[in-house]
Amino acid sequence: MATAIAIGVGLIVLLSYLFPLPVLASIRMLFLDWAIILAAVAGLVAILNLFSVHWRKIGSPRERDYYSLFFILGFIFTAILGLLLGPTDERIRPLITSVQLPVEASLVGLLTITFVVSAVRLFALHRSWISGLFLASTIVFLLVGSGIFLTNDTSPVIKEVLTILNILPGAGARGILLGIALGSLLTGLRILLGMDRPYSE
Repeated sequence: MATAIAIGVGLIVLLSYLFPLPVLASIRMLFLDWAIILAAVAGLVAILNLFSVHWRKIGSPRERDYYSLFFILGFIFTAILGLLLGPTDERIRPLITSVQLPVEASLVGLLTITFVVSAVRLFALHRSWISGLFLASTIVFLLVGSGIFLTNDTSPVIKEVLTILNILPGAGARGILLGIALGSLLTGLRILLGMDRPYSE
């Protein structure tokens, strides 16, 4: 039954994009509204679960973590401000960005260290021109992205080379996005054909 419902809903949404009929479009919007509501509920459940995990850490006699107290206080303070002022209020945006930007910077730094360590370990385990090229490109693009070569005395030729090098990671990012799109398309086709049934587990 679940397989038939999933395939039927998927086919209706797919046909509504292929054949823009008003009836199919209205049904598609209804299904998308339901999906948005389910996603919001899933996000709320995840937030409550995170809150409960930190609450248990505060009361745990063995693994007591006092940083969880700061998380809970910050969470409650931000949630109350968000409910009172609204997410589009100009007074709450600096508060959110002052937390979000350092977290994003930390994640980017962690990702950078992970890339360098992975490149070095790959070159140490498999000494080939591909692993050497991966290690060299990782180091070069990290140095170029850091901006240490851009000074007031930098020649126009070096600036042009740096501009070209900065374009290459964008091409790699587009390739990753294409891979994600193809993987999502393949996953959707497998669900439509009934080959994958993640909803039945």
